[in-house]
Amino acid sequence: MTGMTDHTDLILDGTKIGWHRDRVDQWMRGERIAPITIDMALTRACNYACHFCYAMLQENDRKQITKKVIFEFLEDCVEIGVKGVSFVSDGESTISPVFIDAVRYGHSLGLSMACGTNGFVLTRRKLEEVLPHLTYLRVNISAGERARYAEIMGVKESYFDRVIQNIRDMVEVKKRDNLDVTIGMQMVLMPEYQDQILPLARLGKEIRPDYLVIKHCSDNEDGDLGVDYGAYAALYETLREAEALSDESYRVAIKWSKIDAGAKRDYQRCYGAPFMLQISGSGLVAPCGMLFNERYKKFHIGNIVDTRFRDIWASDGYWEVMNLLASDAFNAQTMCGALCLQHGVNTSLDRFVKGRSDIQPGSINPPQHLNFI
Repeated sequence: MTGMTDHTDLILDGTKIGWHRDRVDQWMRGERIAPITIDMALTRACNYACHFCYAMLQENDRKQITKKVIFEFLEDCVEIGVKGVSFVSDGESTISPVFIDAVRYGHSLGLSMACGTNGFVLTRRKLEEVLPHLTYLRVNISAGERARYAEIMGVKESYFDRVIQNIRDMVEVKKRDNLDVTIGMQMVLMPEYQDQILPLARLGKEIRPDYLVIKHCSDNEDGDLGVDYGAYAALYETLREAEALSDESYRVAIKWSKIDAGAKRDYQRCYGAPFMLQISGSGLVAPCGMLFNERYKKFHIGNIVDTRFRDIWASDGYWEVMNLLASDAFNAQTMCGALCLQHGVNTSLDRFVKGRSDIQPGSINPPQHLNFI
């Protein structure tokens, strides 16, 4: 339904890989497949200093993604068969001068475009320009009260008021223009933020985005963020109380699969990267965000600022890295941080390869955001 979000077909926990069986079959035959989804940033810069930020652990050599670079990249995506591009990754893409042009151009080429943001600079004027061209717009907001927002997100309390107004405007513009875009909020939950679960869920019920998703916090393999994964279990009752605030047009979704898993993976091979690639706001192409840091240079494939993406993707070097991740020489349980972006895809593909389960669509009707797996 245009302008409305049917929450029954909005998958916020898990993967949509089952609706892309053709790409899975190509991969199983050993063919070189294009990513279904590319998650990237337009800059490494950010106007926030979030306490839980994983991106700060992944510094690499910065280069500027210009309008020419991003336009050629988007053209290459269409040429090789990429279906969706999400501006999330390791920087605040909305502060890039090419953000609005990139979203509009990608959409005009037939790509599904999406964005994760702190929402600060997305005032009504910019929203009017960008919302019609997005599949989803998700605001990262890990507190429902001004003072705690300032502490957790590393900004002044007044930023909270501006972001809440921007979300109200998103909702209003979507409703006024009957847009298909999904408006969401996301809480990155560290156990010490438990006091903000219910205030944020209640705030969402008041300002009416389509959903609030509450997810675990990813840490690196050295545990530099200090996430206590054993402490999540004590939050289950509060999380269920937040879930119960859902109604017919506002959903509180808990990423139970990752919260239950904690820091554990039940697979060793990384099969997900060819299906769901990540690119740094520096232009660096790497299999995933956890490998952006300079110390993982052997996994770095190229940079879209220097080389056309279609050429990087077609290179032997790209496929050597992808094949390494899927080989016995790589162990995701010991060589990766906690529960990456590709975790759901990895879990499904690992079970499929081992013959433990098939990969089938979860329903006859495809879910929303199909090209963001």
